[in-house]
Amino acid sequence: MIHQEEFSLLGANGKTILGDLTYDVKHTNAPLVIFVHGFKGFKDWGAHNLVARYFAQNGYRYLKFNLSHSGVRPEQPSDVNDLETFASNTVSKEMTDVDLVIDYAVQHVKAKSLYLIGHSRGGGLSILQASNNPAVKALITWSAIADFSSLWGKSREEEWRKAGKIYVINARTKEQMPLNVSLLEDFEANKEKLNIVEAAKHINIPWLIVQGDEDVNVPFETARQLASANPASRLIKIEGANHVYGASHPFTGHSLPPQLLQVCEKCLTFLNGLG
Repeated sequence: MIHQEEFSLLGANGKTILGDLTYDVKHTNAPLVIFVHGFKGFKDWGAHNLVARYFAQNGYRYLKFNLSHSGVRPEQPSDVNDLETFASNTVSKEMTDVDLVIDYAVQHVKAKSLYLIGHSRGGGLSILQASNNPAVKALITWSAIADFSSLWGKSREEEWRKAGKIYVINARTKEQMPLNVSLLEDFEANKEKLNIVEAAKHINIPWLIVQGDEDVNVPFETARQLASANPASRLIKIEGANHVYGASHPFTGHSLPPQLLQVCEKCLTFLNGLG
C-alpha cells in the first residue's frame, strides 16, 4: 500500500517548508529520492504526486517539498498565492532550504541512500548541492538551468536596480509576479558560490541529465553545456518533450503523461543500476 505523510520545517528566514514523503508501507527503509521543484513551481504542481507514486511503487521513498519562499501558502497548496514572500526569495535562501531538507532526511527519514532530482531552477540548486554535500549519492536533473540569471535575463537588470522590482508572468494565470532586487543582489554577491557550470565540473557522483528537445524554457544546448562540464555524466534526450514533459497544472489525469513516464522509467533504470 502506498502511503503519503506530510512534514513541516522552519526554512530560510523562519518561513515554513511544507513537504511530504511517499512510500510503500512494505518498504519503509527504501532508498530516498528528494525532488527539488523549479521557479514558479511547487511540490503539488501538475503530475508531481503521480511521479512520487511511481517511484514508491518501484522501490523508492520519494520526498518533495515547497521551498520556503515559493509563495505557496500551506493552507492553499495548489498555487503560488503569497506574492510578497515569492518576491523576497533569493537563491541563497533556496540553498538553505535544500540543506535543511537533506539534514532532515538524514536524521529523521533515516535515509542511508539519498538521491536528488531537480527540475529547472531546482536542477541548478541540486547541481550545487551534489557538488559539495556528501549525503547526496547520485544526481538526476530534469531540464536544469546552467545559470540562475537566465531566469530573468541580463537585459532587465538595469531596470531592476532602478525600480527595485521587476515582474514575471505566470504563463497559466497571466498574473504578474514580483521579484525584489534582493534576488539580483544576492546572486551578484555570491556569484562564485552560485556558479552552476563550475559546480558541475566538481560533481563526482553518478549524474543523469534529462532534457526534452522541444523545451522553449531551457534549450537542449544547456543540457549539452552541463554534460560537457562533467564528461562522466550521462545525457538523455526525450524526443518531442517540452519543459514539463507533457504535464500541466492542474493535472486531472490518473496516469503519467507518456513523456513524463518515459523520464521516470529512464530515472528508475539509472537508480537501479547504481548498485
